[in-house]
Amino acid sequence: MKTCSMEQTIGRRLYLMGFVSLVLAVAVCVFVFHRAFTMQAWRALQNESAIMAAQYSHDPQSLQAVSIDGVRITLISPDGTVLYESTDADEQTPMENHLSRPEVQQAFSTGTGQDIRDSVTTGYETYYYAVLLEDGNVLRTAQEAKSIWSLYNDALPAILVSCLVILGLGALLAAVLTRRLVQPMLNMANDLDRIQETVPYSELIPFADAIYSDRTMRESNEKLRQEFTANVSHELKTPLTSISGYAEMIETGIARPEDIASFGQKIHKEANRMIRLVNDIIQLSHLDSSGNTHDAPVMQPVDLSVLAKDCEERLKMNARRAYVTLNFRGDSVQVMGSPSLLEELCQNLCDNAIRYNQPGGRVLLETGRDQEGHPYLTVQDNGIGIPKEAQSSVFERFYRVDKSRSKATGGTGLGLAIVKQIARIHGARIHLESELGKGTTVTITFQPVKQNQ
Repeated sequence: MKTCSMEQTIGRRLYLMGFVSLVLAVAVCVFVFHRAFTMQAWRALQNESAIMAAQYSHDPQSLQAVSIDGVRITLISPDGTVLYESTDADEQTPMENHLSRPEVQQAFSTGTGQDIRDSVTTGYETYYYAVLLEDGNVLRTAQEAKSIWSLYNDALPAILVSCLVILGLGALLAAVLTRRLVQPMLNMANDLDRIQETVPYSELIPFADAIYSDRTMRESNEKLRQEFTANVSHELKTPLTSISGYAEMIETGIARPEDIASFGQKIHKEANRMIRLVNDIIQLSHLDSSGNTHDAPVMQPVDLSVLAKDCEERLKMNARRAYVTLNFRGDSVQVMGSPSLLEELCQNLCDNAIRYNQPGGRVLLETGRDQEGHPYLTVQDNGIGIPKEAQSSVFERFYRVDKSRSKATGGTGLGLAIVKQIARIHGARIHLESELGKGTTVTITFQPVKQNQ
């Protein structure tokens, strides 16, 4: 699609608005002036008729001596005969009977009459005004339309020149105003980092906010990508270095025969750690694309209590090995979700609670509804806890509060990041409470299932 210039578009529309306004203004002026001239013509005819009627009442012969430029005078008898006509005063040819003329009939019936029509005699549109005299005759005055429009004819060249000048100035002014209007918007692109501070018009604030947010999000995503790449490289490098070192010792014969089994066990452990890390990265990548693409998981009713009991059974052995007690309590509550993802969410929370606990500690799984009726899943432990300054970062990728403990227990640093993504996909809220040395409580609150009407 061809992109139009904003400056040209606004300029053309401003010019069109000016042209239409000029045409309308001329039309209104013509109408107003014509109406004013028409009323002035009627008043002039009335005044002239009154003067001539007064002169006629004193001296009927004085009518022939009256000569008004552009005004035609006619004296009509009660039977319609033309007694006097100023334009034919020297001619002997009698004129036709005027009794049928509308203004004459009105004058005989009401005392005055007026009409506008094309005159057969002159061929112009003529204004007629008739007044009934004391002797029973009708005095009629007429003025041709040519006299009224003569001012327009005289002023037409000046009007046309004025319109052309106004249109030219309008085009120039539209171009200048448009450039001044558009230039501040173009200047916004000069400093995208401060675009919100350089918004020239309030209507552009949402646009600037969107650009700034998009730019910030892109920079943040790029920073996260770089950090993620660096973290993955570091996490993979550590076990690979160990595997490579042990394998090289076995290959070169440096390792004693009695150490080969131990080295093999360490190689196997590091390989399993790499497998877990790669699986978590793949899972996170899949979750990043879930919820807003065709890879969105299929949602169905899931009973959180059943899911939590199954998680308790699966992790009881791990808890015993860590000398931690794992229990469940709660009510049956349903949510709409992906069973496999919710199982992983519950398992990651419980696995963290067990891993960062102490011998003799406990982990409690609980399901139920809060005061607002929202289903929730809570995992509570009395382990080492999380420092307050680190609580806002524990759900970030590869973030570890205690790196040495994570490596010792085989953690990848992605468990809670996976929990965060699964909660996002399900529209759930995460609430974390923790106190150093006393334990941690993580609550996942879900949206209630809508009942069918």
